[in-house]
Amino acid sequence: MQSILMDGFTPKCIRALGSCLIGMGLQIKDPQPLKCALFTWRGKRKAVSLCSWLFLHIESGGFMALLEQLKTDRQTLHQIPELGFELPKTHAYIKKRLETMGYETQTVAKSGVVAKKAGVSDQAIAFRADMDALDVEEMTASSFKSQTQGRMHACGHDGHMSMLLGLAQLLADAPTPKKTIVFIFQPAEEGPGGAREIVKEGVLNTYHVEAIYGIHLYPSLKAGAIGMRAGAMMAQNGEFDVHVHGKSAHGAAPHDGHDAINAMVSIYGSFQDLTNKMIDPLVPSLLAIGKMGGGEMRNILAKHAYFEGTIRTFSEATYANIKKHMHRIAAHTAESYGVKAELAIRDFYPPVINDAALVNQAFDALASMDTRTIEPMMLAEDFAFYQQAIPGLFMMLGVRNEKTGHTHPLHSGHFNFDEKVLINGVRAYAHILAHNDIIDLFKSTDELQSESR
Repeated sequence: MQSILMDGFTPKCIRALGSCLIGMGLQIKDPQPLKCALFTWRGKRKAVSLCSWLFLHIESGGFMALLEQLKTDRQTLHQIPELGFELPKTHAYIKKRLETMGYETQTVAKSGVVAKKAGVSDQAIAFRADMDALDVEEMTASSFKSQTQGRMHACGHDGHMSMLLGLAQLLADAPTPKKTIVFIFQPAEEGPGGAREIVKEGVLNTYHVEAIYGIHLYPSLKAGAIGMRAGAMMAQNGEFDVHVHGKSAHGAAPHDGHDAINAMVSIYGSFQDLTNKMIDPLVPSLLAIGKMGGGEMRNILAKHAYFEGTIRTFSEATYANIKKHMHRIAAHTAESYGVKAELAIRDFYPPVINDAALVNQAFDALASMDTRTIEPMMLAEDFAFYQQAIPGLFMMLGVRNEKTGHTHPLHSGHFNFDEKVLINGVRAYAHILAHNDIIDLFKSTDELQSESR
């Protein structure tokens, strides 16, 4: 092991020395901010590079100084959770923050906000954050709990907005980038789909967006790690309701009626077998039923019964095939039982399909960070609507930390995270911009510090 003690150096000296050490293949093992750093020889193995460490530990005016603002933004937004497209407080906060930085803003999709850092070229790259919260009662003991009973930012959207505000803040005083950089703050991700409305309003065309990126906090991934994969990463989803209408009769005379529960159970069973027997087993899909009911009394045949569920798959063709089989099963079963079956299917979001070229570029761009190829997940995201229009990359930022108790799942009233992870989201965006030769915020930050000294 080779170690180098760095104590009393100015940030400029540390950066210069860091460049040399990186060229030698040295990597950080256990850094202490601006006091000392222990480096170990690891050959060509990629670990957390000094460049990324310095990114986090510049004395003033740099990325670490951003952490307090990230915390302030996150905690303020966390206290004002709003739903769907009805986001007056959130919209006002985002708009004011961006305009204070010097950006002109545009309201889109009723309560969304768009701003841009104009570039040499009108061709643009976009970054998106969702804004809405959930109908969830907060159960955390944090000092910045939701101020609205029964509502909570339980899916991390407060963190998503804070990261994008952080990127906008870094870019506000930076030199003109080679391409325009667009910030999209989007409502109604949790439903009914604000991304679809933004695409319909022509925002991507108006701003000449060529590619779009997004990050979601993810408690199944180690805090600070970035997860992604090429191709299908998140599922297409839809919801369905089945209502069966029969004829009531006394249980002692079942021949006088048509049992809605009996017919419902048969439809239920056939639906459960559908993805196992009628769909290509090599194409992941599921049909989950989570609610059902029916009947009035124990000795009366039910005249009405119902159940509700969700459909998930990574293939739009498979999704359409599942729907076709569901309609056929419901109709034929109802006929055989002498009842009427009503099947309503509501299509929500397409699958999130990450552009392979953008994924490969991102792995290269984030080589100094902890990046991982993750497995596809059956969660759904309306970011997919952007990807239907232009190439897009959706990434997961880990927030899981057993030591601090940040292990609760998304949509839980206990969900929480350490705001320090948000720095890694901003880092990821900055690395992507630098790798695509749009603007090097690392270099720009150094230049701004030199000018201030």
